[in-house]
Parts: sequence; C-alpha cells; structure tokens
Amino acid sequence: MAEHEEEDLKMALRMSMQQHNPPEPKRSKSRDDSCGSGEAPEESSEMKNRRMQRELMAAAAEKRMTAAKSAAATVAIPKSAESLKEVKKSGSGTEGKGKSVNLETGKENSGNSGAELSAPEAHQLFSMIFGKEVSKNVLAQWSNQGIRFSPDSETSMGLVQHEGGPCGVLAAIQAFVFKYLLFCQEESGNVAPNMSTNFGVIVSNSESMGADIFSSISEDHKSRALVRSMNEILFLCGNNETAVIASMDVLDGHTEGSIYGLKDEVIVKVLEGVSVESGFDLQKVLRVSTFTSKASALYKLKAMLPIFRSRMGALLFLISALLSRGLDNVQADRDDPSLSLVTAPFGHASQEIVNLLLSGSAVANVFDGEMDLGGGMFVKGITTTVEVGFLTLLEYLNYCKVGQHLKCPRWPIWVVGSESHYTVLFALDTKVQEENQLESRAAQIRRAFDAQDQSGGGGFISVEGFHQVLKETSVDLPSEKLEHLCSTGFIVWSEFWQVLLDLDKSLGGLKDSTGLLGKKVFDLYHFNGIAKSIANASQATSGRENPIQRPRLTKLRVSVPPRWTPEEFMADVSVPSGSGKDESDRKETSVEESKPEPAQHAPLVDCIRTRWPRATCNWEGDAPSIV
Repeated sequence: MAEHEEEDLKMALRMSMQQHNPPEPKRSKSRDDSCGSGEAPEESSEMKNRRMQRELMAAAAEKRMTAAKSAAATVAIPKSAESLKEVKKSGSGTEGKGKSVNLETGKENSGNSGAELSAPEAHQLFSMIFGKEVSKNVLAQWSNQGIRFSPDSETSMGLVQHEGGPCGVLAAIQAFVFKYLLFCQEESGNVAPNMSTNFGVIVSNSESMGADIFSSISEDHKSRALVRSMNEILFLCGNNETAVIASMDVLDGHTEGSIYGLKDEVIVKVLEGVSVESGFDLQKVLRVSTFTSKASALYKLKAMLPIFRSRMGALLFLISALLSRGLDNVQADRDDPSLSLVTAPFGHASQEIVNLLLSGSAVANVFDGEMDLGGGMFVKGITTTVEVGFLTLLEYLNYCKVGQHLKCPRWPIWVVGSESHYTVLFALDTKVQEENQLESRAAQIRRAFDAQDQSGGGGFISVEGFHQVLKETSVDLPSEKLEHLCSTGFIVWSEFWQVLLDLDKSLGGLKDSTGLLGKKVFDLYHFNGIAKSIANASQATSGRENPIQRPRLTKLRVSVPPRWTPEEFMADVSVPSGSGKDESDRKETSVEESKPEPAQHAPLVDCIRTRWPRATCNWEGDAPSIV
C-alpha cells in the first residue's frame, strides 16, 4: 500500500508542476448515440489535470488515514504480563509465528511509523529513566551516543563510546555481539523464528588464533551479529514473547520512500535541533512498534541500523528494552522504583539497566535468587542462567556478592563493572569455564554454604545450618576443629575455608598432598569501548608522538595455581600450556623450566580473581583499564 501511495503522490506532484498553455477553445464533439444527440462543451485539459490531481491526493490521504488506524489497532505497548498476551493475540497476521523471512529481500512489517505513546506513558518513561530533575549534561550524554563499530582496524569488532553515561547499554550489547562473532554462525540466509536452529557452535582454538583474530570479520558479518544481538536482548526483556522497537517520528517524511532508505548523513541532518528534555518531547518524537515474530523484529532492526547508529541510538535501544519488558513490570522488578535508572549526578547506567539487558529483569542486585529481609520484605536478584555474565570490582571490595548465574554464564563473556564504567571480558575457548577436581569440589561446598546463609551474602551461617552443610558435602571434620568452629554460635566462611584447605581430600577437604593437578593457563581478552588517547607507534618511532582516540583491546595471559596455599604456589615452576607432555615428563623437566613472568596487577585482575581466585595475569603494553 505504501508503494501505491508514493506513486500517487509523485504523479500528483508532477501534474501540479507541469506548465500548461492557456487552453484553446475547442469544438464540441457529438456524443455517442447512446448518450443522446445533444452537444456539450468538452472539459479542458487543465481542468481535467486539476480534477485528477485532487482525486489522487484525496485517495492518498485516505490511504494514510486507513494505515494509521490499522497501526493503532495492531500496535500496543505491553505494560504487564496480561497486556503482552493481548498484544500477541491481537497482532496483525503478518507477525504470526512460524514465518520465515530473508534478511536481504523479505519483510513482514512494511510500516514506517509506529504507535504514539500516550502522555502518561511518555512522562512515566522519561521520569523512570532520568528522574524528575536531570541536568543538561546528562541528557547530552544520552542523546549523543550511537551504536556503531569502531573505525580503528585493531578494534573494529567493538562498539565505540564517546560519552560517559550509556556505557552500560553499549557493554551489554557488545557482550552479545562477541557471542555471535565468536561462537555462533549462520547456517543459511533465511531467518526463522526459532533462532537456535540457525546457528552452529564454533569450536574456537585459542592456540591457533593470534591477536588479530577480528581482522577478517567483514562489515556485513558485524552488522548481522549486531542485529541478532539486539533482537535477542529485546525478546529476552519481553519474556521471549514480544519485542518493542522504538524509532522517531521526525525521521518520517523527509525523503522519498520509507525511512529504510535513509543514509547515515541524512539522519544526522534530520536530527539537527531535535532534543528530548521532557516527557512531552518524548511523546512528540517517539514511535514504537511491537513484534511477536522474531523474524519480523529482526528485519525491522536491520532496516533501522542507520537510526541506531545515529546520536540517539543508545537511548532508543534502552527505551526499546524498557517497553519490551513493560513499564509496570520494570517497576515491579526494582527494589526502589522511586530512583531513576540513570544515576545522578554523572548519568551512569544503573545496575538495573545492565541486569535488564543481560537477564531480562530490571533487578538491582547481582546475587542469585531472592533474599528474605524479614517482615515480608524481599530483595530480588538473578533467577536464571544467562547467556553472557557479569563481574564487578565492587565484589572484590566486598560491596556485593555476584551469584553463580552471572559469574558462570553459558558463554565465556562477561560485562565488567567498576565504580563508574562498564567494559567487556571474554575468552575464545569455552574450556576456560571448566572446573578441575579441586575447583568443582570447592564450588560444591560453597553452594551448600550459601544455601544456608541468611545474612544477605555476609558469609556466616548458624550451627544448625553448618551441620547440614557438612552432611550434604560429606565433610568429616575432626572433633576439635568442629568444636572450634561452632564455639561462637555461628560459622564464618573464611574460617571454614581455612579448615578445608588443611583438611585432606580423603576427609572431604581440599588439601592436595599429591600435587598432581596442573596449573590452569589460558587467555582472556578485555575490550574497553570508550575512546582514549593512545600514542601512534608508527609516528612515535620517528620522534613525533601523535595521540589518537580509539578503544582498547588487551590480551591477558591468566594462570590459576594448582594448589591452595601461597607457599606452595610460590614454589611452583612454570609448565607451558599445551606442551603435550605427560605427568612423568613434567616432573623430570620441571626443575629445568624457567620461572613464570612476574605477575602484573591492575583493577581488572581483582575482577578476574572474583571468578578465578588467586589468578595471576600478564599482558604486553599498557595495563588494561576498566574506567
């Protein structure tokens, strides 16, 4: 219908611009016999053109009104689980399940503009994000950050960040992009609603992949990974039932054809002077479309990539995620709905935003499950296993406890949080998450201990709970150690841990008297998307350093010691990873092996140690930055 409408408007425009000479008087013609024998003056060509022009424009206007009514009837903003079901039932037939769409040629939803938010919804959305009072600096940060890949060749697989606030949104998207670039690949050009059938797991061999692992990735491949990442996140927020995609009304009607044909430079020009400083501004410019078909949403996101690359991209995606979850559901997820999601005064993305994009729920905490505070009060954490995880420096500083859901995701990719910034840590090999015998045993005991911990992650349990832990984990403590631990009426994890380290494996402890378990050595990569000044090495050699702005990608060599006490670890010698030698060969040659490189330290290492305790790291060049 849109194509016919465009043709009608173009024809009317051409006719209105035609230059006509004054009509010459013409002789009347005889009518057909069936119309009688009388004569009547013939309608002039100019009058005929004007009449046709009016009819075409009226028809086009009628089509626009019909399309607007249809869109309003089929597009809704889910605000609760019940409304999500209603949207699913009342959605247009073009968005039904079971349809397959080719990303290059096919599409299900050809409409450009979506539904307009009501005034209460727009004000609620703006207040939820920015609060009742927000500075112009914070608004500028969130209104000037697009979702675009770095132009720098060494970091071209990463999303570049120029503003400080939206890093939580970009880091979460980046983590999913790495998932699709490293571990998933397309099997065909057609995209079906069941996304899991369209990708195969890539077995990554970190030994054979160098530092330039991303140099061969094409722009088209990166764009597809980005589209699929955004699609997965939005449907994750919508309980895998629905996704809402937000666009801007100002992008309609400024060029011939639909917004799908707009180029980056055209969008930049159209957005000049557009600002979002209130709920009223949001209602005026925002348009939303709801999808129940993943294929339809995927095509829409692909078509809207130039819009998401624009300066409003990060904010539009955050709005899309919030509306996909439903505004009422977002508020129900939160411990304190009165606070803004963008924190004052610096405009950082809150943990609720990051958790929403990683897990689909806007909870404020990173521990597993719920915590009972007594008196019928609960605080909420992560309740399900996630695709990509989360680590934070705040856990190392004992401000919080990251649960196993976020710490051990399906893929070895983590968003890393500091006090003021979010970055991404990832591995090329899924084996980095596999546990050896001691790690598996330690994790089993810690899970049993945490299950009895009612202190909110404080690390202590009751005597009754402690006896339950010993029973579940088959730990046989000597009577004197048991009496010592229980003497105060509660058991602290750190004291119990020290006892386990000195308790032989035959009694259920962690002491490895044989020393047969080898050291874990693997590579991690850290990506910081914020553009920082880096000296240009090629010009530095000529005596002229010219700092350039670009993101940072750092490769880290991580070593996890095989034994639990520092004295034993310091006495260890380095055994190269993947040497292929059996245990007897290692023992014979261990004396000849060189000592490992001195461990390097940065705040990122502290984050890594929350996942791999007592890990040591080495890297080349500048230390990786998490700020």
